[in-house]
Amino acid sequence: MVTGLWGRIEQQDFRSRIRGTLLGAALGDALGAPLAGLSLDAIRAAHGPDGLTAPAPAPAPEPTADGRRGRVTAATQLTLFTVDGLIRAHVRRDTGAWHPPTDVHRAYRRWAATQHDWGPDERRKDNGWLAQEEWLYARRDPDRACLTGFGDDVLATLDQPKNPAARGAAAAARSAPFGLLVGWEPALVLQLTVECAAQSHGHPTAHLSAGALAVIVHGLTRGDSLDAAVQRTLGLLGARPGHQPVTDALQRAMSAVTKGTPGPDAVEALSPGKAAPDTTAPDTTAPDASDALAVAVYCALVAEDVAHGLRLAVNHGGDSVAAGALCGALLGALHGETALPPAWLAELEGRATLLELCDDFALEMTQGPTLHSPTAASPGWLARYPRG
Repeated sequence: MVTGLWGRIEQQDFRSRIRGTLLGAALGDALGAPLAGLSLDAIRAAHGPDGLTAPAPAPAPEPTADGRRGRVTAATQLTLFTVDGLIRAHVRRDTGAWHPPTDVHRAYRRWAATQHDWGPDERRKDNGWLAQEEWLYARRDPDRACLTGFGDDVLATLDQPKNPAARGAAAAARSAPFGLLVGWEPALVLQLTVECAAQSHGHPTAHLSAGALAVIVHGLTRGDSLDAAVQRTLGLLGARPGHQPVTDALQRAMSAVTKGTPGPDAVEALSPGKAAPDTTAPDTTAPDASDALAVAVYCALVAEDVAHGLRLAVNHGGDSVAAGALCGALLGALHGETALPPAWLAELEGRATLLELCDDFALEMTQGPTLHSPTAASPGWLARYPRG
């Protein structure tokens, strides 16, 4: 796919899939947030035998709980900054400074500032517009590995990743935007995603789960079926060291489709709430990223519609937030924005910001040369996305 050859219909479809992916991920994040840390039995005790079936307020002990439904977590915050970093990488290509992992890492550093600053700091000339959004300056249960991974300017590599024992799903939950790079080859999407995931989650299970999610989204955005996108992803993963847990998770998800009626018990079997030690936070545990990926893929495969798939994805004893976000991204990329439940969208926190960023990403990917080039540039665009 070449930027200059996009027709109007192709651009409209692409924008719909971008919106579907990012809004879908945010909806899954918000739906799963009230269930974080609960077992399936606890979920049923609190919400009935069918579990949580619609967005609910955060539990009372949560500092952000004010009765509002649709609140997102750090997963959505970081997803926004992933998009910001990818746009800036393409803008900076005009300067010859073409290294997307650096630009994405700088975006994550801007997110890290929102976790300790009171509000936007106008002295930071590289903030652009996203880091000026005041609603982002709130802690929404960020993963400890993200806080430590983005705590300095050191750029990790796959040979020397940050938090090498961190195998949770927080990196995967922010990685759907990489799959929207439809002009890239799938292998390059995988490489970029794992390099950026390793900035916080150095265990192969974590960063390869992130890469797998991105490659599946990439296939869906280009018009593949979900089954075909998963099969292509399995082929790419096979050459990666440490791929087996992620490969096994995808194969479990595919096999589970034929093993009975979809429901919470089937999902629980894919993510039984078992947790791996999280050495970045003593005396705590973090669910395995591959389990969240398995749940998301299975629920997307069996979903009757987006709402049904998201309900399945969050009602289990594993990582409800990550599984919801991943499943929402898959279903949104597959069906586009018009398939998302409108009543849930109406209450989604940050919807205006998400939509604005989605449309900016679509503009950059399809019209980038008219917005900035070595010979011409839009001052307004470069103010929104400074070259740095």
